[in-house]
Amino acid sequence: MTDRPDDPQTPPPPDLSAAIRRARLERAEQAEAISDVRAFEIARLQLLESAIKPVLAQVPAEVDMFDLAIAPGERPRLFLDMISFAEMAHDKRTYRFYHDTRYGRVLIAESPKIERVVAAMTNYIARRLVERERFLAADWREAQPAAACEAEPAAPRGRAAPPAEPRPGPARERRPSRFTSVLGFVILTLGWITLIVAVAGGAVLGATHRLGDFWTAVRQAAQNFRAP
Repeated sequence: MTDRPDDPQTPPPPDLSAAIRRARLERAEQAEAISDVRAFEIARLQLLESAIKPVLAQVPAEVDMFDLAIAPGERPRLFLDMISFAEMAHDKRTYRFYHDTRYGRVLIAESPKIERVVAAMTNYIARRLVERERFLAADWREAQPAAACEAEPAAPRGRAAPPAEPRPGPARERRPSRFTSVLGFVILTLGWITLIVAVAGGAVLGATHRLGDFWTAVRQAAQNFRAP
């Protein structure tokens, strides 16, 4: 009796349910790590928010240019206004302060020390306030000449103010009267009638003259024919 080698065992098919469980565990661990990192970034930005709040408290109450708020998301950001914000770098410890311009995004400050970023944000707030003052001053200067032109000079004391001269109103377009229109129509009609009569009379005279020449030629030919 010969010994036969044992048949090789076929490997069991892969378990899909187990693979799904492993994928869910990995996803949960990754999401937990991401949420932990995001929470750390938000905590760092909250420290920066607390440090810049005393500076914003010194801004005049009528100025509504700045709105400090943290926007949570895939990359949390601390917005100072609509065009500037701070966020954490890839190392999650370095602050970056950006400013959006018409030419693109500009990095104003980058430092792991919160004091340097607060100083950069303070300088930015000061520049924005100065720009606002210059803008308001330019508007006031442009409004002055217009107001001076509209204002009338005051009369000296003890004398009555001269009567205001009437300003010439806009020139009105003169429309022809009905009589003028009718007269023009009659003259134009008579002109056309005269022209037609003259042309017709000339044509009749021309035809009559030619007819007379024709009869004269006929008579002369007849006389010549009768002659011996």
